Amino acid sequence: MKRKTCATALLAAVALALVIAGCGGGSDSGSSSAASTAAAGTDTGKSAEAVKAAPNAEQGTVFVSLGNVSGLGMVLVDSEGMTLYDFQKDQGDESSCYGECAGFWPPLLTKGEPQPSNGADASLLGTTERKDGTMQVTYNGHPLYLFVEDTKPGEANGNDLDKFGGEWYALDSRGEEPGDSGGGEEESGDDSGTTTSGGGAYGY
Repeated sequence: MKRKTCATALLAAVALALVIAGCGGGSDSGSSSAASTAAAGTDTGKSAEAVKAAPNAEQGTVFVSLGNVSGLGMVLVDSEGMTLYDFQKDQGDESSCYGECAGFWPPLLTKGEPQPSNGADASLLGTTERKDGTMQVTYNGHPLYLFVEDTKPGEANGNDLDKFGGEWYALDSRGEEPGDSGGGEEESGDDSGTTTSGGGAYGY
């Protein structure tokens, strides 16, 4: 009787050991699978992060280029291809266009060094500080401006206008009036009605 009890106890112990071993194996397998999944998720996350585009190093940079404007040829334009002007009332590189004037001819501003493009001369580019502390781009010593009536590249509705106490002109690659024919351009502007339309639209 004692032998039978011992044998039964031994069988029970062996069965229990097998059950424990089986459970342990399942646990290890599950842990291994979970660890693999977590690792895969981490790797995927890292890969996705690495694919992100780097910030544009030139973001915010102001470019001065040459663009073709009908009737004027190649003149200075900004990064968007809009015509740039100088104001003959300015004294040297000091702007005299503020208030209402700057509302019609906004100054070309920059927070860093302006960059040349498409034929503009790097040696002629510079900056000047305005009264409000902002930096305005200059070319050959002329502060540069845009004109609100120019709505797309290729327009120069502000050229050859006499407003706010001085004349406004687009500039060529030398920083001079294009074609050295200011008088002729002025006459042509009057004939085309460009000056009249500019004054009529805004009443300045």
